Amino acid sequence: MEKITSENVFNLEANVAPLRIISMNGAQELGAKIEEHLLRWAHRCGKEEENLSIEVDCPRFSSGDGKGLIKSSIRGTDLYILVDVGNYSCKYKMYGFENAMSPDDHYQDLRRIIQATSGKAHRINVIMPNLYGGRQHRRSYRESLDCAVALQELQAMGVDNIVTFDAHDPRVCNAVPMMGFDNMMPSYQVMKAMFKHIPDLQVDRDHLMVISPDEGALNRNMYYAVNMGVEMGMFYKRRDYSRVVNGRNPIVAHEYLGTSVEGKDVFVADDIIASGESMLDLAYELKKRKANRIFAYATYAIFTAGLEKFDKAYADGIIDGVFGTNLTYRTPALLQREWFHEVDCSKYVAYYIAALNHNISISQLIDSHSKIQALLDKHRG
Repeated sequence: MEKITSENVFNLEANVAPLRIISMNGAQELGAKIEEHLLRWAHRCGKEEENLSIEVDCPRFSSGDGKGLIKSSIRGTDLYILVDVGNYSCKYKMYGFENAMSPDDHYQDLRRIIQATSGKAHRINVIMPNLYGGRQHRRSYRESLDCAVALQELQAMGVDNIVTFDAHDPRVCNAVPMMGFDNMMPSYQVMKAMFKHIPDLQVDRDHLMVISPDEGALNRNMYYAVNMGVEMGMFYKRRDYSRVVNGRNPIVAHEYLGTSVEGKDVFVADDIIASGESMLDLAYELKKRKANRIFAYATYAIFTAGLEKFDKAYADGIIDGVFGTNLTYRTPALLQREWFHEVDCSKYVAYYIAALNHNISISQLIDSHSKIQALLDKHRG
């Protein structure tokens, strides 16, 4: 199969239907970047597309009720709906009070817009980088299964494909075995950003180690370690299962398994930095073991407990950098931090949309091993 590139992606096959993008409230910034890539490639291939966006609105009544409006025709289109369920900067008024939109609010607005299509689109694809309910992916005793139920609801509403990034547990796709579900990993984009911002990083067994923060992140970190040809260690979390604090069993201690990290740079990858306490505990434990520089990465760096603890850890030389994608909302304060480095995934999403719109296999996009090896060869000089 011919390699997918920005020069040929719009010429490889005929598209299934005219491509249109809906950026839900809070996802406009990422949507604009994706559209910019798609339009540039289309023009390069001789297409005369001027605009791919469909304007929508989800107004609220003063009682808090809402509705979804699509402001132009979507009949016969291959529709891609981009939604960021984690963007709490979006606000609405209810009984005079201003409320931040929760993941539940964003998901409900997504359902409203799908309802508003009235079955007129040729195909509906949902791009939901931060999977709704993704952290509630399995049942323990009498608990809800939010993510599985949401996926089944979207399937019943006529959604053909869902793409997410670095799902907390990709096995949740078992809830919808007959619907397209792609879990993308921006590993290449992360390493590209890392080599750009840390040009003196030596990628070999003598100078670098990859550390998994827990057993759940083992496969993610193993992929980085194998591709970079370095050793890997891991921590496991010893929890107090007699108590529940903020919805989870509190961590008592982090226990380390692996070879010595003394004198080595360390790279730690996880899917989410929420409060950040686990990542900071890890960094302090690694420093006790005489690690050199520590670089953390999370696909969703949301910092629910603020940035002050990370500011202190950076000032004290505990953490040397944190990488996070632009797949979810980042506060202006975070973007101004010297220790934070953004990983732009807009081009990766644009490749996915273009390939799917032209019925091209996306296996090249999912497995970026060859691109990573070329990047490593270039970095090593």
